[in-house]
Amino acid sequence: MINSYDDTYFMRKALEEAEIAYEKGEIPVGAVIVVEDRIIARAHNLTELLNDVTAHAEMQAITAAANFLGGKYLNKCTMYVTLEPCQMCAGALYWTQMDKLVYGASDEKRGFINMGTALHPKTKVIGGILADESSQLMKRFFIEKRNLN
Repeated sequence: MINSYDDTYFMRKALEEAEIAYEKGEIPVGAVIVVEDRIIARAHNLTELLNDVTAHAEMQAITAAANFLGGKYLNKCTMYVTLEPCQMCAGALYWTQMDKLVYGASDEKRGFINMGTALHPKTKVIGGILADESSQLMKRFFIEKRNLN
């Protein structure tokens, strides 16, 4: 039997969350957390709505997944996020002991890789899944923002 639940499938679910953020006027980043091919958390940026600089999609998803599982460690989980996490989110991911991180577009300026932030040594990282789709959504958002001002 073919497993249709692959990295691309779950990244599409994260992109759906990013679209929700976009519609709300939030920077369009979405995330889902998966355990055993089951989505246990869905989130998107809420920094504007909550007036909270820490309300990134990753942080919202971590909180939801920890609540779902009843514990702070997410060591059997995979996070799919449309944009490479910032150093704040990478720091939080470190403490969760996340099994795997899959991200879409790279963030050359604020991403954890260029910032030199380490994830937990056990965390596998895969970048570039649906990177074009994630990047195009971000570009469209910022072009529209600039044209409104």
